Amino acid sequence: MQEMNEKFKPLLKVIEKFCFDREDPVKAIHNMREFPEGYDAFGIDDEEIKVLRDRILEDFKPSVADIADLGKILFKTGKYEFGTLAIMLIKKHRPRMDGYVLGSVKEWLDNGVENWAHADLLAIKIVPVFFELELCNLETFAPWRESRSKWTRRTAVMCLNSMKKALDAKDILEFITPLLSDREKVVQQAIGIILGNLWHKAHEPVEEFLAAHKDQMDSLALKNATARLPLAKAKQYRKAPPRHKAPQRKPSPKYRRAPKS
Repeated sequence: MQEMNEKFKPLLKVIEKFCFDREDPVKAIHNMREFPEGYDAFGIDDEEIKVLRDRILEDFKPSVADIADLGKILFKTGKYEFGTLAIMLIKKHRPRMDGYVLGSVKEWLDNGVENWAHADLLAIKIVPVFFELELCNLETFAPWRESRSKWTRRTAVMCLNSMKKALDAKDILEFITPLLSDREKVVQQAIGIILGNLWHKAHEPVEEFLAAHKDQMDSLALKNATARLPLAKAKQYRKAPPRHKAPQRKPSPKYRRAPKS
């Protein structure tokens, strides 16, 4: 990593100066409410980060492998804008991505990504391209479900939304089944989203899946999965809220009236 830092030292100086010059703590504090898991940021808008992206591409002309390595450094910092920049840079090289980039993006997720926004951006804009370029398939992609990082596991599910037309619904349902027992909220949320969106494509397989697994599924996943179903049908799969017995009141003590004097 030290050698990598030296290689990108001039580029990192440009990135740091750009961000520190535009730091807006008030905006950073305002954005914190969207990131309950934590948010370490300069408070710079994405449109400004695009200006930095274009400057880097023009002045430094990094290769796709360079960007893959640079992303490992940027995500390690924990700074939100640095991670966003890495994704914006690799997005410009989507047709030229290869197996090395695939492994690097997984490393970004495993060791660097710390919020839902970066995980979902990678899931929607980058990971599906690996499938389009035939760099992986569901079978070779399966280890992503076993990552120690909840963000890698979330990405493994969320990316299926962009591929639900190309993939068979039953294959998608089989792929997400091992994650039904995942205890992370962000993963269960993603499972519910893909099930809800997949239902529009394939009613019957999704409904059969919900019927088979509703008793074991997380309540949040079920809620998201059935959010767009007709209410009568959704009720078939949702868990009934637990009934709480009203606390029994202790009888109030009876007081005798004092005799009149």
